[in-house]
Amino acid sequence: MEQKKFDPNSIIGFALIFGILIWIIYNNQPDPKAIAAEKAQKGLVLKATKAKELSEKAITEATVAVATSGDSTQVAQLEKTLGNFAYSATLPSAKETYTTIENEVVKLKIANKGGYIVEATLKNFERFKKGSGELVELIKNNNSNLNIQLFTNDNRTLNTKNLYFEPSLTKNGEDQILSMRLKAGANEFLEYKYILKPNDYMIGFDIRSQGLNKVLNTSKPLDLEWSLKSYRNEKSISYENKYTEIYFEHKDGKTDYAGLGQKEEETLEKATFVAFKQHFFTSILLTDKAFETAKVQSDNLVHDEKVDSIFTKQFKANVPLAFSNGEVDYKMSWYFGPADYKILSSYDKNIEKIITLGWGIIGWINRFIFIPLFGFLGSYIAYGLAIIIFTILIKLAMSPITFKSFLSQAKMKVLRPEIAELGEKFKKDPMKKQQETMKLYNKAGVNPMAGCIPALIQMPFLMASFQFFPSAFELRQKSFLWADDLSSFDSVVKLPFHIPLYGDHISLFPILAAIAIFFYMKMTSGDQQMAAPQQEGMPDMAKMMKIMIYVSPLMMLFFFNSYGAGLSLYNFISNLITIGIMIVIKRYFIDSDKIHAQIQENKLKEPKKQGKFQRKLQEVMEQQEALKAQQKKK
Repeated sequence: MEQKKFDPNSIIGFALIFGILIWIIYNNQPDPKAIAAEKAQKGLVLKATKAKELSEKAITEATVAVATSGDSTQVAQLEKTLGNFAYSATLPSAKETYTTIENEVVKLKIANKGGYIVEATLKNFERFKKGSGELVELIKNNNSNLNIQLFTNDNRTLNTKNLYFEPSLTKNGEDQILSMRLKAGANEFLEYKYILKPNDYMIGFDIRSQGLNKVLNTSKPLDLEWSLKSYRNEKSISYENKYTEIYFEHKDGKTDYAGLGQKEEETLEKATFVAFKQHFFTSILLTDKAFETAKVQSDNLVHDEKVDSIFTKQFKANVPLAFSNGEVDYKMSWYFGPADYKILSSYDKNIEKIITLGWGIIGWINRFIFIPLFGFLGSYIAYGLAIIIFTILIKLAMSPITFKSFLSQAKMKVLRPEIAELGEKFKKDPMKKQQETMKLYNKAGVNPMAGCIPALIQMPFLMASFQFFPSAFELRQKSFLWADDLSSFDSVVKLPFHIPLYGDHISLFPILAAIAIFFYMKMTSGDQQMAAPQQEGMPDMAKMMKIMIYVSPLMMLFFFNSYGAGLSLYNFISNLITIGIMIVIKRYFIDSDKIHAQIQENKLKEPKKQGKFQRKLQEVMEQQEALKAQQKKK
């Protein structure tokens, strides 16, 4: 055995790499001056924030003092700080009180201070699990904020969130109308108008000003700031967070999202809505008159699900409100409710596009096949049974394609001995072997791609299911067998420890789906290996299939353990049905002897006219063969 020689070049190479790493580490050490400057900057920001908080607190205390005692000194002080808007502090409404409006489905609590919604409760939905007794509250405990920065003609910058609005609640038929006015005088004000209709999640929201053209600087738009720290509402915070993101519509009706990174920012043009979407619930701001520009930001708050267990994401949106003739007038709407495709699409405002259904053909399959079919079944039977019937119908519809795939495998299996002979005969000439193999396929009337095409046709349906079931609001807190919630994992055993990529529980439906996948691949791998002879220079597919038999079930176990039970149930039933269809086709529809006889009969006939692809492939191989012959002569 030859001994390995000492290679000085390798030693030199490793020494250079080590030296470069040391140089990089040394030069990337933080500069002490930069650290000191950063600390100083943080100190200034903290100091400014504290000063701002103290100033806001002083304004609030002074406002309360004026409202309760009418102290003229305090009024004068407020006028120095608030200018014309000190008028709002002299009204009886300048105190920490609230107005509640509600209908059959939603309850809203609006504060005098700031004039915005401080509580939004969905009356028909519970957090975490059915029977928890905790209603879903999209807004509570200061997790949301709505503010407009006001720039006055006398160079003041005021924030509406610190000022007091005057409420006025009226009714128009069955509609409740709450007017919140921030007054700069008896007839000068900024108004938020909330309109709540019966049994509706959509709330009318108008912002308009009157008589403020002499008070405000109208040379640039008002800056509307909306933020929301989204509460966790589902059993698995990591699974919920996966589907929690900002959606928006802008640029001629294009709907998009800001992404799922740790921090995502987007600048919008002509925005018509901004949605702070959680997995199964959403808060949406819509406008009839598009915002010229808008900025949205999403910050992930779940870094360790053991610790970060209350909130999922921090959302922010900044939108400009343009002046027209010295005033602002925007007719908008709020939606606080379920992220249910049927409910959202009923408003005809494109907001159903915030539901993740996939792009292209995958989205079409979900919208025009899966949603109508599953919705029809779910209206008559329990959702667990609806998933089973739904899966059976989809698989039966795909059975002709499955049949063609198995038939193609059977034909290739019959031809395998002859292909092996060609491989042995032209062992030293791979190009010739390929040409003769193509001729054999053509004579026998066998298309080697016929087994792939059915699989490609079925692939979009498989991918559509991975989008459909996690987004199906109907499955939320619907039980089936041992699963108490088909939209979340079906834990049967709670583990005393956490396994990376797996979790701290064992779900049963993913185990059943993994077993079904294992047996399906075990049954089909032999035929696929027989159907596809080993080619020179190509990977050994037989070995790859043997590995995949065990890898695929393991992937199902790990990745689906924390997914919704509905998706795992669909995969389990889907693979069971495929195994059943395969057994029936092999036993009753595919006869190897008949296929062999048919292939031999086809060989005696005139070869079929080659397709465009086959003809092109044949020409390329002939050209390569001719080039190879010329090179040999030289």
